Amino acid sequence: MDNQQGSVQGNKLYVGGIPYRSTEDDLKKAFSEAGSVVSASIISDRMTGRSRGFGFVEMASEAEAQAAIDRWDGKEMDGRTLSVSFARPQGDRPPRRDGGFGGDRGGFGGGDYNRGY
Repeated sequence: MDNQQGSVQGNKLYVGGIPYRSTEDDLKKAFSEAGSVVSASIISDRMTGRSRGFGFVEMASEAEAQAAIDRWDGKEMDGRTLSVSFARPQGDRPPRRDGGFGGDRGGFGGGDYNRGY
């Protein structure tokens, strides 16, 4: 079956909206409902080690990856809505303007690391 279109889809998925307390095993278990999971990784903040709420799941085939998108995209997992799509190759991403730090400076604090005790 020659399904070569202009874009490379493959079997690697970007998963956004992952609950912060979820583990890579939780992700594997959830996505195994759609097929064989080759690997699952949750991206964590380099400074704090906390989950950044997104990651990647690699399925055994492109068909299973599509099944996982159909199963989980827009669905809820532990109170958060997942966003699941085919991962783009690294070369397709726009360059980072801020050098990887910063962001929108919003959100909420957490922890006592900046209070001097």
